[in-house]
Amino acid sequence: MALSILNNIPALAAQNQLTITGAALSRTLFRLASGTRINSGADDAAGLAIADGLRASITALSQSSRNANDGIGSLSVADGALAQISNLLNRAITLGTEAATGTVSADQRGALDTEFQAILSEIDRIGSSTTFNGTSVFTTTATSIFLSDASTNTEIASSTQAVSSANLTSDGSTTINLSDDLLTTVAAATTAISEVNDAIEQVALLRGEIGATINRLQSAVAVIANQVLNLTNAEDGFRAADIAVEIANLTKFQILNQTGLAALSQANAQQQNVLTLLR
Repeated sequence: MALSILNNIPALAAQNQLTITGAALSRTLFRLASGTRINSGADDAAGLAIADGLRASITALSQSSRNANDGIGSLSVADGALAQISNLLNRAITLGTEAATGTVSADQRGALDTEFQAILSEIDRIGSSTTFNGTSVFTTTATSIFLSDASTNTEIASSTQAVSSANLTSDGSTTINLSDDLLTTVAAATTAISEVNDAIEQVALLRGEIGATINRLQSAVAVIANQVLNLTNAEDGFRAADIAVEIANLTKFQILNQTGLAALSQANAQQQNVLTLLR
């Protein structure tokens, strides 16, 4: 090999290799520190696009699960309120049955009617004041529970109907009005018993509809949880660093860096041979 002082080709080759090794070592250290294989678009452009798409789906599904659980919470509040209304109506049946018997005096029927009217007032209060997150749970407007995986959107409608003593209904087609009922006479008490019984049936039907929607939302939450699990596993396959591989690479690049430095030192020392010809 000819001696030259213009260019030290072996040193340049060693420098180039050191630059490559240094970049690879830095990338490996970055992956070990962050735990992710893809830290920039340069690492894997296609993989980054897929991983980010999967993450978007995961975040959308996670929020959808919270939306569904909020819907379940709202419907559960409504169901609990209706359960109390059922208890009140059953008490109203007891009062009506007592008022309808001939052994009760007019004054006693008046006392029974006072409690009966209090029950109707309490039903009105429950219907108007029962809320979830500041919003009334009993309304004729259906509530839409929004679910999404960032690419496909669905909505589950839940309806509870408006509830009051003048409006007890499950689907709007049959409405029971108890607001004008009295227990002051035998005939009025008999009529009230029949209407309260119909009201109990309507409340039970409404609770059944609410329960069906709760079950549907719970099923949606279970499906979403499974989707999140699988998508997270898929994203992990694209994004996560293989720690065992990266540790092996770290050892390799550290050794290459040390040998590269030694080679560069030897290449620079080789130039010193030119000076021996001048002595």
